[in-house]
Amino acid sequence: MWDTSKDYRLLVAEKSVDLFLRTIEGANLKGRWNKRKVIQNAKDMIPEIQSLYYSYVEPVDLAQMPQINSLKEKANEIIENLGGEGWYRNFLDLVSKDEKSKLEEAIAKIRFFLNIILNIDKRLALGEIDDPIIAIDLKVGEIVSVGGHPKADNLLVCNVNIKERAITVVTNDLTVKEANKVAVAMLPPTTFMGITSEGMFLGAENGILKDAHGDIGGMPKGIPLEALNEARNFVESFLK
Repeated sequence: MWDTSKDYRLLVAEKSVDLFLRTIEGANLKGRWNKRKVIQNAKDMIPEIQSLYYSYVEPVDLAQMPQINSLKEKANEIIENLGGEGWYRNFLDLVSKDEKSKLEEAIAKIRFFLNIILNIDKRLALGEIDDPIIAIDLKVGEIVSVGGHPKADNLLVCNVNIKERAITVVTNDLTVKEANKVAVAMLPPTTFMGITSEGMFLGAENGILKDAHGDIGGMPKGIPLEALNEARNFVESFLK
């Protein structure tokens, strides 16, 4: 019997709701959007997730449960109440240059939450996996551009194509180049001196993986187990 009360996918989903609510309350989101409905939809997700903790249903069956569909519906309602498709551009257009960095961090956190909820069924469909890494998405990406961090010589800022959109990843591997095919863990965003990183490149002692196998936007194949350790630790830290 699968212990759903310890399923990392559900634990991270609930934690992401908490991150989202704190972000919404503290973010400088200007313009027309329905804050009351956004917050209520997010709060309504919590009992849905908690009801799944003690269902003891196999993950593949859990993915088909009404609560999962309800979570995804609420996430889509949140998108509509934030302003619909392209909601983030509406907010970015209304802030000054000085406010932009902080807003980009908030938007990255909102995107992380939405991705966790909207793709939870796909992660559950992977079955019985008792590993923190299963709670987040791993994607193959292609580096589109690389630039130096404006405030840190030991960091690079990468623009990475993951098919559905481009993301920003900050790395301390100074050997990355355009066209490198990388494996990215879509972790909770982290801000490095004003630049928000939306993920982490997977790698081991010899640096990040620069020739990941798999389709752009899909799950990377043949990742060495040691390359997942840092991302695993990050997920555990997020849950604490």
